[in-house]
Amino acid sequence: MGILRRNNVRVVGPPSGRTVILAHGFGCDQNLWRLVVPALAQHFRVVLFDYVGSGRSDLGAWREERYATLDGYARDAVDVCEELDLRDAVFVGHSVSAMVGVLAAAAIPDRIGSLVMVCPSPSYIDEDDYRGGFSAADIHELLDSLEANYLGWSATMAPVIMGNPDRPELGEELANSFCATDPDMARVFARTTFLSDTRQDLKTVAVPTLVIECEQDVIAPREVGAYVHAAIPGSRLVTLAATGHCPQLSAPEATTRAITTFLEDLA
Repeated sequence: MGILRRNNVRVVGPPSGRTVILAHGFGCDQNLWRLVVPALAQHFRVVLFDYVGSGRSDLGAWREERYATLDGYARDAVDVCEELDLRDAVFVGHSVSAMVGVLAAAAIPDRIGSLVMVCPSPSYIDEDDYRGGFSAADIHELLDSLEANYLGWSATMAPVIMGNPDRPELGEELANSFCATDPDMARVFARTTFLSDTRQDLKTVAVPTLVIECEQDVIAPREVGAYVHAAIPGSRLVTLAATGHCPQLSAPEATTRAITTFLEDLA
């Protein structure tokens, strides 16, 4: 099966001009970008894809040994960029995909020319003076709960991750996205996400970078956004007047505006 079918690649927008790649996070798929795609596609070529094991990707191509590290997901992103022969593309990564973008950009610097990191976290675990938002015990408890009862975990955690309790439909959508993912594949992706520590990889970033954070985010608190911003020289930090970990759903207009302004400044 070809890369485009394997990763359920979809391309929209004008065929010429700057290309924007939208990469989803854990438990999600490209559908979670749907509220920002129409505005971006008016001016940019937009590439959407699903990591193997997510969405409408080819589940038969999933191998635990590949997707047990972030390098496996970065390899998916690299494969898509190479298959489409992209040059100087903008990689927009949500959550863990922000760090996947860092790894992919280091691997193919000619193909990824800038990064947008939406609610990024290079490490979720507090250590010394670094605040990732969780203790090691918290993360292991979270993963144990996920493995013991994935559907129950999804129903409980999705509203917490999404925030915006006054808009329960958002949490329900995220829960449905979690529940649509194969539990075994989700377990591996979760461990890869929450146990990875890619803080040192931030030092490799040598391209224009935008860091987008929300005012309140239990998964990636503002201390993390400040850390990522400080670790990448010349990066730009935008704090959205939004809550939760998925502003592309909860605050799509503000998210789109932040991305578009950054892209316009690159021109």
